[in-house]
Amino acid sequence: MKVIAAGLATAALAVAPVKATLSAPGHAPKIRTKWHYTLRVTQGGKPAAAKLTAQIVDPIGGVHLLQFGSTTRNIKNFPIEGVFRDYIIWPSDSDGIGLTLRFTIRTGAKTTTLKYHVTPHS
Repeated sequence: MKVIAAGLATAALAVAPVKATLSAPGHAPKIRTKWHYTLRVTQGGKPAAAKLTAQIVDPIGGVHLLQFGSTTRNIKNFPIEGVFRDYIIWPSDSDGIGLTLRFTIRTGAKTTTLKYHVTPHS
C-alpha cells in the first residue's frame, strides 16, 4: 500500500504547476548600492530544481546577462534548488532609465518567465 501511495504522490507532483515568485525591495533601486532580491521556485508547494537565466533588458531592446554577486560568472542556465538570492549594484549611467529584469526559469520541459520593471535613481 505504501508503494502505491508514494507513486500517486510522485505522479501528483509531476503534474503540479511550477510557481516562481520574485521578492525585491521596490521598483526604484538606488544606484551604487547593493539591491538584494530573492527568487523562489516551487512545484506542489515544495522547492523545485531549476535552471535560471537572469537578464536586464534596456529601453532600446538590448539584453544584458546579470552576473552573480561580485563575480564575473553570468547567471545563464544557473542551477538552483528552490531559492536563489543575489544582489545588483546599479551603475551611475542607469540613473533615471526604465529597465526590465527578466528571469527565465526552466524546470524540466517547462519554461517560466518573470519580468520586473525598475528605474534606478541617485
